Amino acid sequence: MRPNPPPTIQPLTPDFEAPHFRQALSRFATGVTVITTFAPGAQKGDTASSSFVGITASSFNSVSLTPPLVLWSLGHRASSLPLFHAGTHYVVNVLAADQLDLCNRFAYGKGDRFADTAYTLGQAGLPILKGALAWFECHNRSRHEEGDHVIFVGEVERCGFSDGSAPLVYQGGQFSTTTPLA
Repeated sequence: MRPNPPPTIQPLTPDFEAPHFRQALSRFATGVTVITTFAPGAQKGDTASSSFVGITASSFNSVSLTPPLVLWSLGHRASSLPLFHAGTHYVVNVLAADQLDLCNRFAYGKGDRFADTAYTLGQAGLPILKGALAWFECHNRSRHEEGDHVIFVGEVERCGFSDGSAPLVYQGGQFSTTTPLA
């Protein structure tokens, strides 16, 4: 016989500090992406790299197959937040293990992050990074304010992938890749 749940369940106050929470989260391995969109004043189809903005994010996840939806999040303090919030499209580029330099450039780089970055333009006129393990061209379907981040839900309009490359993975404050278990 199963016990009945209480009639009303109230949320509990967290009993931990932010550093403890961060350490617990760091145990979860995530893939690494670079998300690209238009910069202010850019016109669709521009080839000048200064027309784009890109950021490194590990908060990418699938949501639905029908319709094809993905999500990612960006902190309220990110200087690029207004661009992603206002934009109609973005591309999620899933990085391969040999693209750690791109990960760092888009996470910490100053100036034009696209200046020595090889890319092609997708149908929405946004950068798809050369060598990416997979890419998803997305319509910016919805945004949800939650805590200190905005969750972006994108409807995938086009996608592609490459075979044979290992993914770039972030876990425990370190970058690595995956190895199949025996």
